[in-house]
Amino acid sequence: MAIPQFSAGDSADGIAEALGEAGCAVVTGVTDAKLRDAIKRELAPHMDAARVVEEDDPKEFYPGHTRRISALVARSPSITDNLIAHPLSKQACKTHLLPNGEYGWQLHVTAALEVGPGAREQILHREEDPFTFFPVPRPNIIVASMWAISDFRTDNGATLLVPGSHKWPADRKPAKNEIVNAEMPAGSVLYWMGGTLHGAGENTSQDWRYGVILTYSLGWVRPEENQYLDLPRERIAELSPEVRRIAGIDMYGALGFFDPTVA
Repeated sequence: MAIPQFSAGDSADGIAEALGEAGCAVVTGVTDAKLRDAIKRELAPHMDAARVVEEDDPKEFYPGHTRRISALVARSPSITDNLIAHPLSKQACKTHLLPNGEYGWQLHVTAALEVGPGAREQILHREEDPFTFFPVPRPNIIVASMWAISDFRTDNGATLLVPGSHKWPADRKPAKNEIVNAEMPAGSVLYWMGGTLHGAGENTSQDWRYGVILTYSLGWVRPEENQYLDLPRERIAELSPEVRRIAGIDMYGALGFFDPTVA
């Protein structure tokens, strides 16, 4: 099964439908160079300070020769204002998460990731693997996105995906010809379902592959990234009501109350 390909002007409903069928989809031409440059500029001090593991341990989840940072809502206004509540992401979440969470969804992970020369393939995994309470295939818990800040090519570690694997039983393993690289030019976005097997590809080039990961989960599960600790109060006050809700700061039904008088 191939990864469905779309352009930015295509129907958001159609993209979400294909995402649900194949477990992944690529949309090209979504961001321009000006926005990507602003994102890189805002994150540069943090990426420069990020530790790069030179000696790779094949048993580790994250391959060596990569750098990764999180807390993007606090660190990048351009991501917060343009990507967090992007219409394509909202439609994907509305289609696949809202049926399992009547009050909406929340940010699950925000991260910027550069895959460097010499990085190995990441172990294939599912975003929903931490939710072991549910048997595989699980109900839809997570929708994930990868925003291409640079070109994603097979030789520089484009994300590996196993289309259709979000519907597989737990004991089915992918054959080599079922694993494909999500090649896409800078400015594209890759979506995948939380149950789809995926991982970073091997980088055999001399380029650093740069992507921004934004994932969303049902509002009633504990998110992987703790936005409450990543976001200073003064930054929370600057967020739009929509981004504040998506960041999980507001209550989800009866869940998540707090006392605003506590400093």
